[in-house]
Amino acid sequence: MRVTTAIAALLFLISCSGSPEGKQRLPNFVVIMADDLGYGDLSTYGGWIDVPNIDRMAAEGLKFTDFHSNGAVCSPTRAALMTGRYQQRAGLPIVVFAPEDRPTHVDGLQAVELTFAEALGDTGYATALFGKWHLGYYPRYNPVRHGFDEFKGYVSGNIDFFSHVDGAGRFDWWHGEEKSDEPGYVTTLINKHSVRFIEDHYDDAFCLYVAHEAPHSPYQGPNDDPAGFRQVGGFSGQLSLSGDVVKEKYREMVVEMDNGVGAILETLSRLGIADRTLVLFFSDNGATPRGSNGSLRGHKGSVWEGGHRVPAVAWQPGAISGGTVTDQLAATMDVWPTLAELAGVSEPVERPLDGVSLVPVLAGGTVDRGPMFWSFMDGLAMRDGNWKLVSGEDGSEQPMLFDLGSDLAEANDVAAHETDRVAQMAVEASEWLRSVNADATPQPSTSQ
Repeated sequence: MRVTTAIAALLFLISCSGSPEGKQRLPNFVVIMADDLGYGDLSTYGGWIDVPNIDRMAAEGLKFTDFHSNGAVCSPTRAALMTGRYQQRAGLPIVVFAPEDRPTHVDGLQAVELTFAEALGDTGYATALFGKWHLGYYPRYNPVRHGFDEFKGYVSGNIDFFSHVDGAGRFDWWHGEEKSDEPGYVTTLINKHSVRFIEDHYDDAFCLYVAHEAPHSPYQGPNDDPAGFRQVGGFSGQLSLSGDVVKEKYREMVVEMDNGVGAILETLSRLGIADRTLVLFFSDNGATPRGSNGSLRGHKGSVWEGGHRVPAVAWQPGAISGGTVTDQLAATMDVWPTLAELAGVSEPVERPLDGVSLVPVLAGGTVDRGPMFWSFMDGLAMRDGNWKLVSGEDGSEQPMLFDLGSDLAEANDVAAHETDRVAQMAVEASEWLRSVNADATPQPSTSQ
């Protein structure tokens, strides 16, 4: 009963705050996604990089300790974020590459998928994406074709932070559907456009998706010499950088991203709309060995916890109690239904969501959910409560079972002692994988 009352209060605060007449207003949303940021990177989680603004979000809001990216790499997680569904259903279980880079590839997010930007736009929201897309190179996959009124950023997986050239040598910085030679460090540009968009739309309902490149490679700090990267051989030249040099650049990249988080929070407060704006921050997958996943096993690209358990924080003064921590199991695909409930948007009937609304969690409660699944390359994992089944990783042919309640590091395989549980979970995981693959939206390059 207390949780139900808290949810009602949260929805009332979000809809009415900021209006002197007390009339209902649609809430605003800012969704911030880091790239390859690990569970052990941020001071917010006891990590090695001081991030005072993300720390502020947690101190004034809600910190998740059991939040997961849907994918272990970039594109799949972004597909799940956009659709509120397992990325396999969108036909995007792997990274999107340009066709000239990878003969066997998936093309991108197909028009049949309904993004949260499209759903909110139909309700009257102003929508924008600044930063990384990575859900299709062709013009028909551009973010403006998927519900974003404004797009400034890049469509590939990563680019030089200064020249905006990708790893294959293509210039990749766009304003909408047109390439634009806009000078500047990528993270700084993303921050600048985010603040400007909020200022332009502070009296409207808006949904802003801030998709940072940091701390994904190439490892370039904001004060680096723009010519230096090319002089050492571009993307390939990064392999020669020492560990200490990379570590310092990585730190600088995260700090500049945190500066942008601070600028967004300050802008919302200055304009008097912080109390009716939900800000979410999380990462698209775990860190590479260049970063830190703390005590978690594995890195980006694996279904071990280090590949998909990521930092996540929610902030909204007056609506979310400050300094709270939740161990609620949650994932990227939960963002879509959460925004939908807060905005009063109906969930799609023809493409049912796999994610669940986290509105009860934001109000201090919990949500009931069934098992969750991860699949990448040969790896397959399933969560059922604290039990986690892992197969196909590290060359293992037999499923492994871990009790994350007492073994977050996945160091003690108890499969031999829980044979019935392992057998049941293995069947469920295999059935899930079969089901989502059978339901997958065809990709032009793979359906011929």
